[in-house]
Amino acid sequence: MELGIFLDLRNPSQWRRDWAAHYAQTLEWVEQVEAWGAGSVWMTEHHFFDDGYLPQPLAFGAAVAARTRRVRIGTAVLLGSLRHPVHVAEEAALVDLLSGGRLELGLGAGWSRREYAAFGVDISRRYTSTDDTFVRVRELLDGSGVSPGPIQRPMPMWLGYQGPQGARRAGRLGAGLLTLNADVLGPYRAGLIEGGHDADSARMSGLLDIIVADDPDQATQRLLPYLAHQANTYRRGKAEGTGRQPVDLTVEGLQELVRAGKPLPGLTVLTPDAAIETIRARTQGLPAHHVYFWASIAGMPDDLVERHLELLFRVVAPAVRGDAGV
Repeated sequence: MELGIFLDLRNPSQWRRDWAAHYAQTLEWVEQVEAWGAGSVWMTEHHFFDDGYLPQPLAFGAAVAARTRRVRIGTAVLLGSLRHPVHVAEEAALVDLLSGGRLELGLGAGWSRREYAAFGVDISRRYTSTDDTFVRVRELLDGSGVSPGPIQRPMPMWLGYQGPQGARRAGRLGAGLLTLNADVLGPYRAGLIEGGHDADSARMSGLLDIIVADDPDQATQRLLPYLAHQANTYRRGKAEGTGRQPVDLTVEGLQELVRAGKPLPGLTVLTPDAAIETIRARTQGLPAHHVYFWASIAGMPDDLVERHLELLFRVVAPAVRGDAGV
C-alpha cells in the first residue's frame, strides 16, 4: 500500500494567488513529496467552478510526469462520459510515455448537471456511458488503437464508483475500484466473479480525508474557512438544476461541531500517531493499493500544507509501510 496526494488545484478568490504561481507552487510540492517518498499523485476533474477546480487532469499529469521520476500518476477521476474514448486513450498514452510508464487511469461518472449539459451528454445515462468509455479506452490502450501507444500494457485502469451497485459494475468490468469504503468490498468481489474475473484480483484505492498537524486543534480552527468553501461549492454544484436550495455551511456552524466534539464533514485533523492508527484501521481487510490525501483544501495556508505533507511522508507513511527503524 502506497500513500500519495490528491490535487484539485482550487484557487478561491478570497485567498487567490497568481494562477501561474499557484500551479508552479503545486508542482514544487509534487517534487518535494516524491523526494520524501510519496508513492502517487492523483488529480481530479470538474468544470466551471469559480475557484478554478482542475478541468484537465491529464494535462496536469503530463506536467507531473515531466517533473518527477518515480511516483505513480493517477486520475481520480477523469469524467469519462464527457470525452471521446479516442481522445482519452491518446492523452493517456502520452502521459504514460512521458512518465516512463507510471499512469493509473481512473474514470468516473461525475454528478454535475451543468457539466453534462455543456458537453451535450445525457446525465441520465452517465453510468452506462462511463462503462462504455472505460471498455473502449481499455481496448484502444491494450491493443494498437492509438499511436503512439502507452508503455504499460495492460494499462492500470480504475472506476470511481462509490456505492454497492457501482462497485458491482466495476467488478464485472474487471476494473480497480476507487473507494476505500469497506461496505462495498463484497459487491465488488461479487461483480468480479460475475464478470469472469478472479475475486482475488480485487484492488481498491481512494481518498482519506486526513490532514496531519502538530497541533490538530489549532490547525482545525485555521482550516474551517477553507473547509466551508470546499463543502459549499460541492453542495451548490450538486443542487444545481434540481430546484433544491442547499443550506451553506458557515465557519460558526463548523465551530459548533468542533465544540460539541462531533466530526467535521470531510475533514479529520490528526497528529502523526493518530493518523497512523486511523489509516491502518480504515484500510484493514481491504485490498488497498493507493491511499491518497488532500494536499491542500481549497487553497489553505502554505505553512499548513507544507507541514501536513512533511509529517505525512516523513513520519506517517514510513510507519504505515512498516519501514525498518520506525
